[in-house]
Amino acid sequence: MAALMLTLGRGALTGIGKHPSAEAELPPVRLTAPAVRIDPARLAAYAEVCGFASGGGRLSGRGRLPLTYPHILGFPLAARIMAARAFPLPMLGLVHTSIDLVAYAPLTAADRPDITAYAAGLRRHRRGTEAELVTEARLDGELVWRDRSTYLARHGSTPVREKGSAPAEGTSEGAALPAVAEWRLPADLGRRHARVSRDWNPIHLYPLTARPFGFPRAIAHGMWTVARCAAQNPDAERLRAAFHAPVLLPTTVTYAANGSAFEVRSGTRVHLTGTM
Repeated sequence: MAALMLTLGRGALTGIGKHPSAEAELPPVRLTAPAVRIDPARLAAYAEVCGFASGGGRLSGRGRLPLTYPHILGFPLAARIMAARAFPLPMLGLVHTSIDLVAYAPLTAADRPDITAYAAGLRRHRRGTEAELVTEARLDGELVWRDRSTYLARHGSTPVREKGSAPAEGTSEGAALPAVAEWRLPADLGRRHARVSRDWNPIHLYPLTARPFGFPRAIAHGMWTVARCAAQNPDAERLRAAFHAPVLLPTTVTYAANGSAFEVRSGTRVHLTGTM
C-alpha cells in the first residue's frame, strides 16, 4: 500500500508539463510480479463493495475469482507504467474509456499467478489521447486471464470519432434494454472502492478533488461499475464494455440487460454498454 501511494504521488509529479499526443512513443516496458498472493480478507472486502457478496450479486459457484479481480492485482504494475516520466500521458485525471476482460481458465484465491502489465498503444480520441494498457495473468507460463483497457487524457479536441462512442457489440443504438435492477450509489462509493482497489484517483474521491479535472462532483470508478455488472453474472468468462458518460455521485442508476448485452443508465442517459 505504501509503495503504491508513492507511485501515485510520483505520477502526480511526473505528469507536470506533459503534452499528450497520439504520436508520442510509449516506453517499451513490461513489468511482472511473480507468484502474486491473493489476500482472502482483501478479496472479501472487494466482493462486498462491488456486489459479489451482497446487494443481489453472488460469487462464482465454481470457486473462481471475480472476473474483474485480477485487474486489481495488476493495478500497481499498471500504475508504475503510467507514473513513469517516459509515459506520455499525465497519470492524474486519466479516465477509463473501455475494457475487454477474458478468463481463459479459472483463477481461484489459492492460485499464485504471475501478473504482467505493459502499454500496448496510443490513439487519438475526439477529447484527447487514449492509451491502451494490457494486464495478463499466467499460471505455470500459461495465459489464464487478460485485460485490455483504454484510458483517456482529455486535452483539446480532434475531428476523430470516439471509438468508445458506438454501442458495444450486442446492443442496439436507440433501443433501451429492459431494466433488471436499480442501484443507489452513495457519495463515498469512490472512496470505498479506492480502499479495496488501492486506486486513489482524485476524480473518484471528493467534489473538491474532482473539480480540477472538469467534474462537478466525484464520479464512480469505471472498474466499480464494470465489477457491479459482472456480479450479475459471476460465471461469465468474457466481458467487454465501453464507458460513455461519467456517473456523478451520489445517484441512482439502472442496470439493464437482455441476453448477453447489458447497460447502466440513469433516465435516458447511458453510462456504460457492454456484453458478457
